[in-house]
Amino acid sequence: MMPLTYSEKNKELIIRKIGGNEDVRRHLANLGLTVGGTLTVINSLCGNVIVKVKESRIALNEDLARKIMV
Repeated sequence: MMPLTYSEKNKELIIRKIGGNEDVRRHLANLGLTVGGTLTVINSLCGNVIVKVKESRIALNEDLARKIMV
């Protein structure tokens, strides 16, 4: 397992664990990021990440991206 910030681009990944407090986990779940779900990293710049979840693109700052383990 590794944080989302260190993952490769254009590779489908499975979310293994989501850290943070309950509010953070609920916010990410509302965006479609849940344990067992898949996502694809489209671009990464200075720790900030753009991911494709289902048919949506979501921008995550470095703090949130570090809480997602893939």
